[in-house]
Amino acid sequence: MLPQIRFPTRLSAVGFLAVSSVITMSAPFFLGKIIDVIYTNPSVDYGDSLTRLCAGLTCVFLCGAAANAIRVYLMQSSGQSIVNRLRTSLFSSILRQEVAFFDKTRTGELINRLSSDTALLGRSVTENLSDGLRAGAQVSVGVGMMFFVSPSLATFVLSVVPPISILAVIYGRYLRKLSKATQDSLAQATQLAEERIGNIRTIRAFGKETMEVEKYTSQVDQLLQLARKEAFARAGFFGAAGLSGNLIVLSVLYKGGLLMGSAHMTVGELSSFLMYAFWVGLSIGGLSSFYSELMKGLGAGGRLWELLERQPQLPFKEGIVLDEKSFQGALEFRNVHFTYPARPEVSVFQDFSLSIPSGSVTALVGPSGSGKSTVVSLLLRLYDPVSGTVSLDGHDIRQLNPIWLRSKIGTVSQEPVLFSCSVAENIAYGADDPSSVTAQQVERAAEVANAAEFIRSFPQGFGTVVGEKGILLSGGQKQRIAIARALLKNPKILLLDEATSALDAENEHLVQEALDRLMEGRTVLIIAHRLSTIKNANFVAVLDQGKISEHGTHEELLLKPNGLYRKLMNKQSFMSV
Repeated sequence: MLPQIRFPTRLSAVGFLAVSSVITMSAPFFLGKIIDVIYTNPSVDYGDSLTRLCAGLTCVFLCGAAANAIRVYLMQSSGQSIVNRLRTSLFSSILRQEVAFFDKTRTGELINRLSSDTALLGRSVTENLSDGLRAGAQVSVGVGMMFFVSPSLATFVLSVVPPISILAVIYGRYLRKLSKATQDSLAQATQLAEERIGNIRTIRAFGKETMEVEKYTSQVDQLLQLARKEAFARAGFFGAAGLSGNLIVLSVLYKGGLLMGSAHMTVGELSSFLMYAFWVGLSIGGLSSFYSELMKGLGAGGRLWELLERQPQLPFKEGIVLDEKSFQGALEFRNVHFTYPARPEVSVFQDFSLSIPSGSVTALVGPSGSGKSTVVSLLLRLYDPVSGTVSLDGHDIRQLNPIWLRSKIGTVSQEPVLFSCSVAENIAYGADDPSSVTAQQVERAAEVANAAEFIRSFPQGFGTVVGEKGILLSGGQKQRIAIARALLKNPKILLLDEATSALDAENEHLVQEALDRLMEGRTVLIIAHRLSTIKNANFVAVLDQGKISEHGTHEELLLKPNGLYRKLMNKQSFMSV
């Protein structure tokens, strides 16, 4: 599932890596030759040959530097490309998941996966991989040249490498587990910060700023403890790696000095060998860093694979589409049993049945917590019933394309959520293709929704930014913008979830007037607490204990002296204002 580097880019990067590595590792050999030229015949004028040799090597080194710079550029640009595509793929996978997934998964955790984890994994498989390949190539070439210059000295010096390799494997496995725990802890801290900042008004109203700072400090302290464990492990490992490098250099000087004393090596050969040993030591350190970063990337990537490969339990875009000409919009619930996936032990509906004829206005009432809003969720197919069927024009909605189904349903809820963009963009969001909506269409929808007047009173008019979740607007203003958004969608089915219950008398009148215009010629389901919003419905259904207990017109239900509907009507929440 990991996005791939494009083949030409990857091939070019490997090519430039090979060129820069070969040139870098040839330097000690030629430098040793220069030293031999200087020290072999000190009485001979070697100026010309030394000048030519140094000039040639300078050109070669310039080529190596250019190749190395191009390699770094290609790998970094490829790394950014991989991170971008990884984030896009992850975001797409997240949005395709069923709503029950978001009931159990925190938003802050998903944000952390999108930001921190993708960056860490992308860096591990691009820049870090390039550095690791370079270090590996330099170790291989360096060790080979060490044996070429002096097999006996190379055998003596490299005896220190196997213990360090074993230590690296143990350290890498530990670091991978530690990195996963660190990323999980970071996700929890991000979730806490995201939730608290998003609800800053509630925190401010209760004066809980200090308490929330203490909670976040506690989460960050846990993260710090894990970071200290990682720092301790890195300190021990890199201390051992540095010690091994110094021991290699010291062993070269010791054994090389003995070989020079017995005339088995020249000064230039010892110098070349020493530089190769130095490069091998540096490269082993680079391999150690590469291995540790790779383990961190794999540890952080564990959750990414889960999200990328997770298949949604509800289909995203599969299913049939009904013929537009014969589409009527008749709805029916038949013997529906339902529990929320996050609370399977709590039954919401038990043998729930309700028929909503095409073009009718049906009001659904009931005590708080009886499951009225759940009806909307099932109609939008945010969840599937445990048993029973929800049908549209006689077709089980589980057979329909969910995208097409939702395109035919408009919703206006008690607390509509707006995006932090302009008023015009929020209204245009209701269209199938928001980018094709004209300013005239937006203004016309606002006029019908009784929203144009207050929108034009803003300094920027329809270009006014509404703030996060529409926080800069009043409840009535948000409702009317949501109605304009639904009008622009022009749905066949309209779901009104307590759309006026939180409004004052003036706003309720304006919103109700807009809703009356919106309901014309549509199949409407109203979930309401106020008498004024349900008394004109064609049909009223009373929901109680997971099933419909009463149904009929408003007048018919009021005639039942001991009926639940009459009791509900006597409560203040159902009185007209």
